[in-house]
This record gives sequence, structure tokens and C-alpha cells, in this order.
Amino acid sequence: MDFLQLLFSLNRMQKRGVSTAIDSLSLLFSFWLALLVRTDSFSVFTNTGYWLLIAAVCPISVLVFARLGLYRAVLRYMGLQALTAILLGVIASTLSVVLIAYYAELGLPRTVPVIYAVFALGFVGGSRLTIRAIVGSGMKREGEPVIIYGAGVSGRQLVTSLMQSKEYYPFAFVDDDKATHGSVIQGIHVHSPSIIRKLIRQKSATKVLLALPTVSHARRKEILISLESLAVQVLTIPATADLVDGNKLYSDVKEVEIADILGREPVSPRSDLLSANIQGKVVMVTGAGGSIGSELCRQIIRLKPKKLVLFELSEFGLYTIEKELAIYIKDHDLSIDIYPMLGSVQGRDRVLTVMDTFSVQTVYHAAAYKHVPLVEHNVVEGIRNNVFGTLHTARAAIEANVETFVLISTDKAVRPTNIMGTTKRMAELCLQALAKEQHSTRFCMVRFGNVLGSSGSVVPLFRKQIKGGGPITVTHPEITRFFMTIPEASQLVIQAGAMGKGGDVFVLDMGASVKIVDLAEKMIRLSGYEVKNDNNPEGEISIEFSGLRPGEKLYEELLIGDDVTGTEHERIMTAHEVHLSWNDLSKIINNLDLACHELRHQDIRNILLSAPTGFNPTDDIGDLVWCSNGTENKTLELIAS
Repeated sequence: MDFLQLLFSLNRMQKRGVSTAIDSLSLLFSFWLALLVRTDSFSVFTNTGYWLLIAAVCPISVLVFARLGLYRAVLRYMGLQALTAILLGVIASTLSVVLIAYYAELGLPRTVPVIYAVFALGFVGGSRLTIRAIVGSGMKREGEPVIIYGAGVSGRQLVTSLMQSKEYYPFAFVDDDKATHGSVIQGIHVHSPSIIRKLIRQKSATKVLLALPTVSHARRKEILISLESLAVQVLTIPATADLVDGNKLYSDVKEVEIADILGREPVSPRSDLLSANIQGKVVMVTGAGGSIGSELCRQIIRLKPKKLVLFELSEFGLYTIEKELAIYIKDHDLSIDIYPMLGSVQGRDRVLTVMDTFSVQTVYHAAAYKHVPLVEHNVVEGIRNNVFGTLHTARAAIEANVETFVLISTDKAVRPTNIMGTTKRMAELCLQALAKEQHSTRFCMVRFGNVLGSSGSVVPLFRKQIKGGGPITVTHPEITRFFMTIPEASQLVIQAGAMGKGGDVFVLDMGASVKIVDLAEKMIRLSGYEVKNDNNPEGEISIEFSGLRPGEKLYEELLIGDDVTGTEHERIMTAHEVHLSWNDLSKIINNLDLACHELRHQDIRNILLSAPTGFNPTDDIGDLVWCSNGTENKTLELIAS
């Protein structure tokens, strides 16, 4: 084994030299062995002609092997191409034996070339197969024992990749295809998934690697459910697109995506809707450095706009997304101008100047404060940014003759119990009112729930808590949320914006809501741990309930009423919600603006309660500044109001 380690440590040229020497010796041995078998006499070794014959045949054969690419093949991964090269090379070597012996009149027995061909094929091919078998069975017995779920092409590629490292030792395949059960692939037996528990006990395996990049989300969810009770960590290979692009290797296994646990089947986007407001146009994204804003930018850049304006308050967020997009444009040889613009949506003059300067045609307004507890603690800033920031940006869009304005809204705007949701509903009312005015800008809103992996999402928090040994903190045992991946949400937002006629409130089909405690338990089990609770006190990670945060609801909704209709896209619906004219709404907006300016929090709350937002607060005023003013100041404010 030390010799093999030394052999594989040689550089490429040295390995080719060793292969050439072994093949020459194999041909030499095959020739003399063929003569001995045929003549049954050692006297053949004294024939000078035979020595000259094989001396000429060996370099010719090695040259043919080289031309056929045999020495470019890696021994431990030798495939059909290498075997074909060996067969053709041996045939060419045998023909050279026949021709040289004939023209040199050496009197070579007729059956010797046939026997020589059999021996040469055995020794040249056999030497390689032997090394490959030794490598497969002997060298890769170190590392953590793992089971590979999926014995297809991806599973075989994964085994090949893992052979290059010492981290994992794949000892078994499991596969749903009954036709593969009992077979051996690359030295590894294929079993039925029904005995996976037994396989795990045999080798004390702690991981199962999913090699199923093309399986449906529904089937993947079924497989993950079946693996939950095994208390093994489930990892998966990268997505097919990353493998094809070369961004990832098969050995770059990662944790299972939460989208796989949810089992939501994505719908292929419609190219006509995606490109309608983007291709060849000047597009602006506010909040471009945020979770949704940055993904919108990624999707937009693939649709080849003429220009993309990134508008962002956070310097770091703007720098990060601008750098990422610049690299993408360079790598794909695109001619798209990127304009990173610092600024706040609360600054109407700044927004208008940017829109005018670059002749913006489409705006995706993703800039917002969205964290419920933070907005509860900073009421005035939340209103300034979410309500007036949206209003200023919308008015600037009208003045700059922007064609399409799409607001990124939220399910928390439906019957809100918190300030954040109420401000988003107020933003919707502003756009609905402006849509009825005389101008050329088309406004629409897209409402959806939580996106997986966004800032503040429970998923990265749960992962961090699991890695730290727990406990996982969940606010309430009955709390549920809707979830969608950021790329799917962004694609649907773009498509919905293309369908808007003016004042539309689009609602994305989020599927079934998810119980957060169930999600936490699944993540614990699929990370290789058991949930610690009263029924299982020996578990490793417990779940603790911290209580609902200020303004937080148990259940989120996507519709205020039942008046909803479908659209030409199966995942996008139109909600027909209550709205006001601008004359009526402007009175509310003006009063709200004055109350915010004078920091009259009780008045702010009363105005929001009187507006048609459905605001139904579950907590007292939570603004930290107002709460710190003391009872006396609060009383004076109440009297003054």
C-alpha cells in the first residue's frame, strides 16, 4: 500500500513513464510466454530474430497506445474509452508482430500472434484493472463511513469525487430503483432504502449523502421524511446548475435546503412576463442591498436590461451587490451599465434626481424596514421609511415619467397587529390612490410571506443554534408562517409586475403554512440529532418557547377579504381590496405626517386605527423613546391630543 501511495504521489509525466515501462514489460512478457506455450521449448530464447522482433514491436505498440490516448486516462478512474484504447492498441501490436515476422522471414508459428494478443490484452488491461481494484477496495477505507442515497450517474460521480479525499468513506448505496438492488457499482453494493437503518448500525454511519439532483421536490420531501427518524445528518450534493457551470464539485456536499423539507414544487417562469419590463430597459431597484432587493438585481441582470440603477441606504450592502453584479457582467461578457447610488427613499429630491438622470423606466421598490419588533420599538422611523418613503418614491416616479412601479409588500399587511404590517398596508393604500390619478406611471403591489434565508429568517438562526448545541428558540408552539425561496419570490414579483394594469394588489401563492416548531424539529433530526423533550430526555437539542414578540401574530394571512381572482399565472392571484381616493387618503397622510413630526405617538396610533388598514394592535405602544419619557410626559401628550 505504501508503494501505491508513492505511485499516486508522482507527477503526471512520471506516471506516464511508469505506465510506458509497465506496458513494454507486459508486451515483452506476453511475446515470450506465447512462444513458450506454442513451442514448449526454452530454445526460443536463443533466437536473435525473435529478440529483434519484439524490440521493434514494443516501441511501435507504445506509440499506438499513446496516440489512442491511453496514457491520458487516470488509472483509478479508467473507463470504457481506456479499455477501447487497450483493445485497439493490442490489435495494432499483434498486426505489427505478424507483418515484421513475415517480411523478416523469421518463421514465426502462425498461432503465436493469436496467443500473444490474448496475453497482451490480459497483462496490459489487467495491470490497470488490478490497480483500480486495489485503489477502490484498499486505499479508500479511511474517513467517516457514509451512505449514498441514489445510485445513478450523480451517485457514481459522488463516489469518484469522495475517493480523492479522506473525509468520507462511502460503503453503501441505497436506491429506489428495485432493478439496481443487489448490484455492485464501483465496488459498492446497492441496497433497498428499507434496510438503511440496518446499514447505519453496521458501520455506525452518521451521515447520508443525497445524490438526487433531478428528483422532484415532492419526492425529495418524502425521502427526507423517511430519514428523519434515523438520527443521521443528511447532506446533499450541489444543484445541477452549479455542477454544470463548474462552480461546485460533487464532493462539495452541503446541508439539506429548507426548500427540500417544505417540498414546494417550483413553477417554470414565463419568459415573456420576465422580460416585459426589463429587457432593454432602464431598471431601478430600491433597497438593492437587501435580501429581496439583491435577488431582484440578480434576476434582472440575467434578463439583460439596458441599465440597472442600484439605490441603497447601506454603503456595505450597495458595495456588496454592485461588486457581485460587476463580476457576473464581466464573466458573461454583457454590456449592461450598473449605477450604484447611495440614498434614502425618504429623500424625494435625491430619488427624483436619480430617476431623471438615468431615465428610469421600471422601478422595483424593495426598500423597507421589515423586522416587526424593531419597527415596534422605532415607530416614527418605521412610518417615515415604509409609508412616506414609498410615497416620495412613487411621486418621484410619476414626475420622472417612470412606466412601471412595483411595490414589494408583505402578508403582514393583512389585518396587521403591528406597526410594520400597518405601514406596509398604508404604503399599498398610497399606491392604490395614486394609481387613480392622471399620469403615465402604472402602479402595482405584490404581497407575499416569508422568504427562506432572508435577513432575520428563522432558518439561519436555527442552523446557528443547532451548531452551537442548542437550544432552539421558538416564540410559540402554535405559530405558523408561509415560506418561499428568495429566487422564486423574486421571479414571481417580476412576472406579477408585468401583468399589472394599475393599482393591482397581487398575491403570490405561498402554498400551505408551516408550523415553526415542526420546522425546528425537522432541522434537528436532519442534522443528525434527536429532539430533547419530556418524551425523549436523552435527546441532544431541546426547543424552548420564548413567547410572542411585540406585535407578532400566531398566523399570517395573504388576503383581507375573499374577493380574489386568478391571473394568467398559476402562482399569482389578484386581490380586490378596499382603497381610498387620493383626496380622502391625503387628509390621513397629512395628519400622520404632522403627528410623526411632533412625536405624538398616541395620535399616530389613533390615525392608524382610523385608517382602512385593519390595524388591530395586540400590544401597547412600544416605541422605546416614547416609553422612556415617563408617565408624566405620556399624560401630557394624551391631554394635548
